[in-house]
Amino acid sequence: MFQSLMMGALGGTLIGLSVAIMMLFLGRITGISGIFGGAMMPSDGDRVWRVLFVLGLLVGGLSLWLYYPTAFPVVSLKAMAWPVVVVAGLFVGVGTRMGSGCTSGHGVCGLARLSVRSLVATITFIAAGALTVFLARHVFHLGAWI
Repeated sequence: MFQSLMMGALGGTLIGLSVAIMMLFLGRITGISGIFGGAMMPSDGDRVWRVLFVLGLLVGGLSLWLYYPTAFPVVSLKAMAWPVVVVAGLFVGVGTRMGSGCTSGHGVCGLARLSVRSLVATITFIAAGALTVFLARHVFHLGAWI
């Protein structure tokens, strides 16, 4: 238990540090959906740092998987789960556009800046997630899918 608390604290510290560095050096908010979207449709010649940021996320995750594979739980996706994953991904993409950002942008950066809009967005994310899990498990009995 203590080890998982320490790992969570270390992860949170690294996220906070990376967000602070991004704001200090680039003057940008570390909202992943905005960075990714900007890499796909760049404006003002800022594509390079966005692409490098996304590649850094992928390389970091791959490195962790290669050197510490137990950090990733083994999840068995049934054949019918892939359509659910695709639809869920589309909902997330639409939701980040509608909410002007994602959990990293609002929940980490916006709350740190005491943004009321980010507070409302983060509460909405959490409530929607809790409702989705409740409906999936207790109303639609999807069990291990969610």
